[in-house]
Amino acid sequence: MKNALNLKKIKSVEGKVILPGSKSLTNRALLISALAKGNTKLLNVLKSDDTSRMIEALQTLKVKLKVNVSSVDVTGMGGVFNEGLNSVELYLGNAGTAMRPLCAALAVSTGVFTLTGEPRMMERPIGPLTEALRSLGINIEYLNNDGFPPVRIRGAVPKFHEVTISGSTSSQFITALLMAAPVCGGLKIKIKGDLISKPYVDLTVKLIEKFGAVVSRNGYSEFTVEGTGYTSPGSYLIEGDATGATYFAAAAAIGGELELYGLPEDSVQGDIKFLDVLAQMGAKIKKTESSVIIKKSKLHGIDIDMNAMPDAAMTLVPLALYTDGPITIRNIASWRVKETDRIEAMVKEMSKLGVKVESGEDYISIDASTRNDVTPTFDTYNDHRMAMCFALIALSDTPITILDPKCTAKTFPTFFDEFEKLSIRN
Repeated sequence: MKNALNLKKIKSVEGKVILPGSKSLTNRALLISALAKGNTKLLNVLKSDDTSRMIEALQTLKVKLKVNVSSVDVTGMGGVFNEGLNSVELYLGNAGTAMRPLCAALAVSTGVFTLTGEPRMMERPIGPLTEALRSLGINIEYLNNDGFPPVRIRGAVPKFHEVTISGSTSSQFITALLMAAPVCGGLKIKIKGDLISKPYVDLTVKLIEKFGAVVSRNGYSEFTVEGTGYTSPGSYLIEGDATGATYFAAAAAIGGELELYGLPEDSVQGDIKFLDVLAQMGAKIKKTESSVIIKKSKLHGIDIDMNAMPDAAMTLVPLALYTDGPITIRNIASWRVKETDRIEAMVKEMSKLGVKVESGEDYISIDASTRNDVTPTFDTYNDHRMAMCFALIALSDTPITILDPKCTAKTFPTFFDEFEKLSIRN
């Protein structure tokens, strides 16, 4: 049997949580700092599998990095990668926030690069991004299946500076183009169809602007980025992980009181709005200058479009065990191309509890008005968010077993240690 964690039933949660740095911000900031003029000290850097993949990749690309306990000093190159990189292979695990932005940055650099990763990464689409880059005159070859990694990139200066890309599969494709645009002479990026996960694109725009990029936009249909390059702001503080905060916020709303630190009131992360969803469900939430306090309350079911927050949306699934009505989560087709097919996986695992679960191509609905009294063992599918979601089920007056709990190392290596510190069982 694979590694397993047995969680005894939890009566309540209580205490303070200092959130680790955001994965999304950490990986973006590492790459942008590498491309920038000047040196950057990145503070509150997340140390996880995904961010390690980005750091290792940048080191392979001859970027000078000094990795400290909670910070990273980056010596910027003042432009694209171009130092004798004739045949470089980068292993990126299952880190989408490394694979997609590096693909675009290397496409406009000088050299030949192969991007690969673990088996699940080979099932996660990259076609919309690579086809967009091909339309700029870049030579990109699929080494296995069309539209999926691994890919071989022959970097070059773009022949064109206008590109059209679908927004329906992943916002990371648009993020990748936005991040590459300042160092490739500028880009006009036209979005075809409705853009999913819009807050993640907003996060990217705010971050590249922090490093001197000049961006104009027409809503979410067109972005124009000037070819100004990047200039280091000197230092940049990585916000606490708003997505990671959702598990603790939900736990407090279910049973207890927690104070979360590391989320500024003007956070650039879209998942900060999960707190508004909790409030809509009845949770008691108080914001202070330095923290957010969440208290136990009676929770109501909800039918909600979570297209803007697909990762945070996962936390709503176990919450259905504690609400006075069903929870239906809509417009989440992107779940199917994440670390696992999250809709299919959630249907299978939640059904173990005897609750009613319905799903379709882009939605899931959980009605926990009836459930069995089994002690469940949950598979995690090597998906960090599945594992963290299931921790909340221990608050439902039943012990649980979570297989492969160490998969949380992807974004939150210490999650279960932190969760245990807050748990009260007597």
